[in-house]
Amino acid sequence: MFQGKFLFGIVNDSSGNICVSAADLYGAGKCYGFVTEQNRREQEQLRILELNSGFDTVYWYQDANLTELQEDAEGVFLDSDGVIASLEEKTGEPEKGEHRRIPLSFKVDVPRQGNYKVTVTICSKEPLKDVLIYTGRRRLGYRGDIPAGTFTHTMTVNVCDIIPRGQTSLFVDKTLDITVLADKPRISSITVEETLCPTIYIAGDSTVTDQSADYPYAPGTSYSGWGQMISAYFRDGIAVSNHAHSGLTTESFREEGHYAIIDKYGRPGDFFFYQFGHNDQKLDNLKARDGYFANLTRYITECREKGAYPVLVTPIARNTWKGNDGSYNDLLSEYAEVCKEIGAAIEVPVLDLHGLSMEFVVKHGLEGSKPYYFPNDYTHSNDYGAYYMAGLVAREIIRVCADFPDSCYHFLAECVTEGFGDWNPPEEIVLPVKPAVYENVVNPMEGNRLLSEIENLSEKADRVSVLDMVIKTARFFPTNVYNDMFTDVVGHEWYAGTVECAYQNGMIDRNLVDGQKFYPLQEVTLEEFLVFAMNGYKSRKALPEERECAYDGSCREFARPYVRAASAVGLLPSDGSADLQKVITRGEAVELCRKMNI
Repeated sequence: MFQGKFLFGIVNDSSGNICVSAADLYGAGKCYGFVTEQNRREQEQLRILELNSGFDTVYWYQDANLTELQEDAEGVFLDSDGVIASLEEKTGEPEKGEHRRIPLSFKVDVPRQGNYKVTVTICSKEPLKDVLIYTGRRRLGYRGDIPAGTFTHTMTVNVCDIIPRGQTSLFVDKTLDITVLADKPRISSITVEETLCPTIYIAGDSTVTDQSADYPYAPGTSYSGWGQMISAYFRDGIAVSNHAHSGLTTESFREEGHYAIIDKYGRPGDFFFYQFGHNDQKLDNLKARDGYFANLTRYITECREKGAYPVLVTPIARNTWKGNDGSYNDLLSEYAEVCKEIGAAIEVPVLDLHGLSMEFVVKHGLEGSKPYYFPNDYTHSNDYGAYYMAGLVAREIIRVCADFPDSCYHFLAECVTEGFGDWNPPEEIVLPVKPAVYENVVNPMEGNRLLSEIENLSEKADRVSVLDMVIKTARFFPTNVYNDMFTDVVGHEWYAGTVECAYQNGMIDRNLVDGQKFYPLQEVTLEEFLVFAMNGYKSRKALPEERECAYDGSCREFARPYVRAASAVGLLPSDGSADLQKVITRGEAVELCRKMNI
């Protein structure tokens, strides 16, 4: 069984342990070392986030060296606050929003895939506040303050192969990453010991997956799935192996090869968690009581055949509200109910994350819930939200599994701890802004989503194309169900789900409907566009206080509140020069969607 101990800094007596200095960078031929911007630029493998710590610089610092490693008798460290201050001095622009920090990341090769007990020791003459320790692909292992003196924390970490996002084949992974964040992050020693213990394998979508993070890092502007935070709620002696990925369904998880990985490495006594629904509901063959039901049932059967223990998790709720009456819009209730029905029928524990997360969102409301989601996103949580949702999952494990008929689930409940206390977000989350001095640095992932998806921008816009744009701008998505509310919209048409989504979310004003006809392919005037757009806007942001504007005399009475709101948020020239009755082009609609800023 593999065991290694690493001592960091200026060490006089190694006693047979491996001594690591600030100059030791991970690379070819070296099986351990720090990962910085320098060796990440030099080694392509270190740029694949899912094979590493999950941290990388925000794109405008891609050519900068931010990880300035130092050492003393107590370890290797970096002055995160000093680096941030230096950046602010260089750019002349102070960081806005949350306090941002630079991660200290160490990487070590291990002999094989499996579970490892990792003990991190930090020796500091001064107390360290808001310390975060992540392991593997940015899975939370510790969060809290560290007093002056010697601090030690032990975690159990899983090392496993993965198919990274954007890839179609399996990547073998036999490396382990440890990352510390603090004002002055430091590592004094790390012990890695191979261990045999149960593993929790997680299958799911983007709301569960191990999300990467840009740095300078702040929790509020980092995407995170609850699956990468749940490890903070388990004691040492059980490991988490998260194989959830963005965009996956109960079908594509198997078809794209992710299931084969957990099927290969899963052993009798392990636990398999399944949370799907967000993407299944977009596909006609994966309706809740059809393909979704069948696929989950098959996973459970196969899990039990290998002597492992299945657990269903109902899909996490979105921060989605109806624009017409301000009520909560539950788009996943049927999928949650199917999970419960399966659980009752074949005795599988069901963790009702959907119910608990929806209760949280409804209690806090649209605006109050936003600090727990990535800015301008209403489905995907940030680190604060993922940590909170993981806590709900942990409490559900205790509630559901502690008294479950199969006693093996009792062990799972006994492994749950209380985590590391509340992690409360600030009232406002502010995305980092590229400083002016880096204006020539281009984001390699940049590209306008609307422009890239819409063809023939010079053509006249019709109602369904405009609704599709507004839905994407407001970060809703078309459903795979159409409930026949309009006689001239047929369920098999490509736009039926778009119309259904718009209707459910209050974007279609009744004054634009003639009896039971919607006229989906009718050309759209600027006035009509603003009606759709402002109904989408108010699902995400509060409309400004209604005031008279220069367009009051040139719009229909029912449209006046929408036009006033559009003028107030900057969609119209303030001088009243826009022609509200003009039919707009698709390109003009795209530009207006850009200006909505939601």
